[in-house]
Amino acid sequence: MQGSLVKLTDVSFSYGSSAVLKDITFTVNPGEFWALIGPNGSGKSTLIKLLLGLLKPSRGTVELFGKPAGDPDRKERIGYVSQKSASFNSGFPATVLEVVKSGLTVKRGLFRRFTEDDSKAARRALQAVGMEDFTGRNIGELSGGQQQRVFIARALAAEPELLIMDEPTVGIDQQNSASFYSMLEELNREHGIAIILVSHEIDLVTDLASHVACLNHTMHFHGGRRDFAKLGDRDLSKWYGHPVRLIHQKEGGGSDD
Repeated sequence: MQGSLVKLTDVSFSYGSSAVLKDITFTVNPGEFWALIGPNGSGKSTLIKLLLGLLKPSRGTVELFGKPAGDPDRKERIGYVSQKSASFNSGFPATVLEVVKSGLTVKRGLFRRFTEDDSKAARRALQAVGMEDFTGRNIGELSGGQQQRVFIARALAAEPELLIMDEPTVGIDQQNSASFYSMLEELNREHGIAIILVSHEIDLVTDLASHVACLNHTMHFHGGRRDFAKLGDRDLSKWYGHPVRLIHQKEGGGSDD
């Protein structure tokens, strides 16, 4: 596909008289992996809601695949994964395969019966996230990290071109978070799926993503990982409004485009 997947131009947003985002210009191209970082209350979740068409900008334009965000014809081209702890009841009586197939309702319609092709698509998605051996397990029996892999598979089942995730590792320990992010990097590299990932785990995500955007009501930085790695702790601390220290664990890689 040619052209940008996401394009925000001079976007501002306010809740009443409270300004949340100001003059945001931001573009995501096919195959890119963006880490969206910033302090609590910086507007990251609001930006995601604008991308999903759940909110309308007070000023400026938000486009997905060349059309205004929220266009119903664009929904099946986007996969979205929210914070598990805020969106899922772990006691829900469904198997892993059933959960993943439910992600196909965007394409198939809410009341259409699932087909064998749907089951194959769900299994392919589970294989992509390393969960193909868990198809018959109840979702509530899995660990937090395993559940989030299933939710990624659910989003992948409809074969989206863009995967958007808002703090997907909340409640997952650091070791499993590192494994989870490595899986996302592989999905991006091997399957070419563009990713926008919101996270507070700055060291992990900025070492894995190809591009980094630092948001605190306005966009202080957006660019390739190598350029981000050249920044000092002083820059990041200024943007965050409190001391921040980065420890990069991975050298090289990424794009500066």
